[in-house]
Amino acid sequence: MTSRSPQSQLRKRITTATAALGMSAGLILTGIAPAPAVQTDTTQTGNVLKASETWTGQGTPFTQDLPGGKSVVGETSPIHDPALIIDDDGTWYVYSTGRINRENGGTIQIWSSHDEGTTWEYTGAVWDQIPGWIDDHFAGGTLPDNLWAPEIYENDGTYYLYYSASQFGTSNSLTALATNTTLDPEDPDYEWVDQGLVVSSPAAGLDPNNPNKTFNAIDAGIVEGEDGRPYMAIGSFWYGIFLIPIEWPSGKPVENWQSQTVNIADRFMWGNPIEAPYITKNGDYYYLFVSFDSCCRGGDSTYKIAVGRSTSVTGPYLDKDGRDMFGGGGTVVLDAHGAVTGPGGQSVFGDYLAFHYYDGANKDIPYFPTLGLQKINWVDGWPEFDQTVDLPAVTQAPKPASGVVGSKATFRAEASGTPAPVAQWETSADNGATWQRLTEQPRTINAGEGLRRSQLTLKHLSADQDGLLVRAVFSNAHGVTPTEPVALEVRAPGAGKR
Repeated sequence: MTSRSPQSQLRKRITTATAALGMSAGLILTGIAPAPAVQTDTTQTGNVLKASETWTGQGTPFTQDLPGGKSVVGETSPIHDPALIIDDDGTWYVYSTGRINRENGGTIQIWSSHDEGTTWEYTGAVWDQIPGWIDDHFAGGTLPDNLWAPEIYENDGTYYLYYSASQFGTSNSLTALATNTTLDPEDPDYEWVDQGLVVSSPAAGLDPNNPNKTFNAIDAGIVEGEDGRPYMAIGSFWYGIFLIPIEWPSGKPVENWQSQTVNIADRFMWGNPIEAPYITKNGDYYYLFVSFDSCCRGGDSTYKIAVGRSTSVTGPYLDKDGRDMFGGGGTVVLDAHGAVTGPGGQSVFGDYLAFHYYDGANKDIPYFPTLGLQKINWVDGWPEFDQTVDLPAVTQAPKPASGVVGSKATFRAEASGTPAPVAQWETSADNGATWQRLTEQPRTINAGEGLRRSQLTLKHLSADQDGLLVRAVFSNAHGVTPTEPVALEVRAPGAGKR
């Protein structure tokens, strides 16, 4: 199964679930028409895998990624509360909050990438409807519109998918569990089996000195201590973040868990805006990531990611200034910058942080919830994230190309930007009136000195491609920059260039 080294031990996810997502299935599409049947050569050499290769699980396939933001393309929204996991075969998966009004069933959504987390596609939902026992649980009140805040964790060959349901704005909430033996929807053994309730709120018996102390039972995330004992971090607003001892193989709380639960973070301020706990281990420390302030308000969201660390999984978690997160501490490490508004709802896999943000660069639907990825830069025992804002700038435009029928033509482009941009190639058969994105894209590789390069090869040219316009569109989290279109000339065999 997937390696569980100390650095990448957690397949985790924690979220913020004051979230109601509601987005229509059609909105996850790019809005660009399917490409014509153009044969391309997507193989690249250098410091990335070839398109025909797969990761064996040995070593790391992510040598192209330096610490910092990772640009993503494809179907990257609506994604809220992303739970990231990378499977043995190198496939990246993100599980996210379901859509409101029970669209697509309202259950947990799944997204996948087959090129190290660069290009994403919508894979489907866990189930086609919310389990009936959840409606029974909330009978007599408002039924949940959707399921929230997934967490995905593997133990001993079983994948544990935790998710939440709640009456929005209240602590009448629950976290439940589903299990599977594979993440691959094409596997004949693929089936998410409902394991029912894990924990609900309001909860009692957490503090004999304060019978009113409770947590909101959303945003679960799993971590194991040095002795292998598993815990569930959970909580949103109310009395903050709690750590509940659980056990394998059930994945549920131990007997008398209430008396063993630890309150590890509380801001002790009006509203107590803290949620989405996620704990990961790096070196000698456990790191508690949380989301501060308010999500789910589009461009007005004030979400931000903060962190503290501890040598013990049960705390205390102190920030860079030595302040206890149980008492208002927490070093903010990722906040709004450029087109990124309200980053939060985070998870970590290995050295990658996944989060959602509200995309100010989306001209079609401003401030739509979108997937963000950053490779963590560990500096002096603390996680750092690049918040530089540098829109894509073309440094090498493609040149016109020509070839005879049956041959091939190659185009190359380079660009700078932060995060490092990704290129997607488009063609136009109507002199630039409309553009079609190619279904198979070449990889964008690190060209050094802060540049990213992409090379497109069109194979088996045909006469009807003569005059086709070609361009590369470079994008990162802050904007999109296309190259100037160039023309493809296709000649009959024996004909000279025009």
